[in-house]
Amino acid sequence: MRGQQAGTEQGEAVLTEALAAYRSALGPRLLAGYALGSLAHGGFSPLVSDVDLGLILRDPLRPLDRRAIRTVARGLRAGPTASALHERLSVFWGTPATLGGQARGGRFPPLDRLDLLEHGRLLAGRDARDGVARPGPTELLVGGAEFALDYLGGARTPRHRLIDLARGGPPRDDAVAEIRAPARLAGRGPRRMTKIVLFPVRFLFTAATGRVGTNSAAAEHYLADDRAPAAGLVAAAMSWRLQPPADEATAVALLQRDLMPLYLQYIDDHIARLHAAGQHRLAGGFRRWRGRLLA
Repeated sequence: MRGQQAGTEQGEAVLTEALAAYRSALGPRLLAGYALGSLAHGGFSPLVSDVDLGLILRDPLRPLDRRAIRTVARGLRAGPTASALHERLSVFWGTPATLGGQARGGRFPPLDRLDLLEHGRLLAGRDARDGVARPGPTELLVGGAEFALDYLGGARTPRHRLIDLARGGPPRDDAVAEIRAPARLAGRGPRRMTKIVLFPVRFLFTAATGRVGTNSAAAEHYLADDRAPAAGLVAAAMSWRLQPPADEATAVALLQRDLMPLYLQYIDDHIARLHAAGQHRLAGGFRRWRGRLLA
C-alpha cells in the first residue's frame, strides 16, 4: 500500500510537470488543465496505469496547436529526468467549440470526454466544462468499438498510424497475435497483460451502463454475472495491476483458458449492439476481427 501511495505521488508529480510545460508552451491559450483517468477517479497503479492529462484551449483551434501538444509531450518523455510514468503520459485536448460539437479537431474521444465530465479534476485555470457535449449511448458504443478495432483488432489504417505518431510513439503492436498466443502476451509484462484483459471488460461495462468503465467498476460488474466465461482471469488481472503474477506459468495457463472466451464474448456482444445501432460497417469489422482470432 505504501508503494502504491508513493507511485500515485509520482504520477501526480508527472502531471504537475506536464501541466507546467504546457502552460509555458501555450500561454494564455490554455484555459484549463485536468487530471483524467485513474489519477482522477481512483485506482491508479504505478505498475500499469497511464498518466492522463486533459487540456482545454481557447477557440479557435489553430494549426500549430497539435504541433505544440506533440512537441511538449515528446520533450517530457525524452527529458533527462524522464521515468516510466513519463513514457505513459497521455494528453487529451480540445477547445470549447470542439468539445461542444461546434467544430472539429483536437483529441478527446467520446469515452475520454465522458471521463472529463464525470471525473475530471481541475488542476489549473477555470473550469471550462459547461459546454462540453455529453456523449450518448451510440457515440460511446461507436467510439469504444473504433478504439478496440484500432488497438486490439489489428485493423490499423494510415489515420491510426498518424495518431500513434502524434502521441509520440511507434505504431502499436497487433494484439491479435498476443491474444492467440498467451505466452507471448505474458512475456510483455503486467501492464500489457492487464490492458489486453481489462479493455474488453471496460467496453462491455460502458455499453451496458453508459458510464465510464473504470477498472474496478467494470470488473465488479463483470464478476457479478455468474455466467461470465472469464471470471477467473478478470479477477487475476485486477490483482496483476498491483503486483506481477507470482508464477508466470500459472498466469499463462489462465490466459490460455479464459482470454479467447472473453474476447469472443465481447465481440459477439458488440456485433449485436452495433447492428442494432445501425453501425453495420463497424459490425463487419468486428466479424472480421473474430475471424482473425479464430483463424
